[in-house]
Amino acid sequence: MTTTLDRLLDGRVVLRQGRDGYRAGMDAGLLAAALNAGEGEMLAEFGCGAGAALLCAAWRLTGASFVGVERDPEAVALATENAAANGMGARVRTQNADIMQLGTSLKVDQVFFNPPFFDDPSALRAPKDEKRAAWLTGDVPFADWVRCAARALKAKGKLTLIHRADRLADILTALDRSFGSVVIKPIHPRAGEPAKRVIVQATIGGKAPLVLLAPLVLHEGEGHSPEADAILRGRAGLEMAT
Repeated sequence: MTTTLDRLLDGRVVLRQGRDGYRAGMDAGLLAAALNAGEGEMLAEFGCGAGAALLCAAWRLTGASFVGVERDPEAVALATENAAANGMGARVRTQNADIMQLGTSLKVDQVFFNPPFFDDPSALRAPKDEKRAAWLTGDVPFADWVRCAARALKAKGKLTLIHRADRLADILTALDRSFGSVVIKPIHPRAGEPAKRVIVQATIGGKAPLVLLAPLVLHEGEGHSPEADAILRGRAGLEMAT
């Protein structure tokens, strides 16, 4: 695999990733910024790829430990290498596994993921073979990602995810069986434009009413908005508390 060496969070995290496959972007940084964890908590990322969100989260949450679950062995190797390169090998480990095969073998305080965005291959131009698994749900529909997260979470554990805004109804339906206390953060490209992404956080067995937070606007003028710029440079988190 041909790789490139990239830098995230204004150079605070280095990431070696495949040149031609799925490449980490803004979504990974936003997902990591939405997490919060106490001392000693264990967090798992499903479908961690080369480790972009995983390592950005570990950089922010220095008192927590992390496991990245990924079924592509080449991506697992990169994620392991990246954890070591960032001095996080003691707190971040990777597991070469299919989330559908985990069962209850993994028990963590939080799960987070940036799942494939499309169920139907006809909904987009055919991606390169290296990107198909990242873009298309294939044999693991979105609802199964949520079910696997529920099995992996301890009592009162939290799930945090980023997805397309137009999939919000599907997200809420998938969460309804096991999760509650849902918090939604809309992500708008620019002020006055419809949201393109949502970050959703939910708690196993939560009973609190659903909360729709004020949106994050990504772009202002020719660059990022001040809030988005601070988040993507690692200077601020993305507040999900009410």
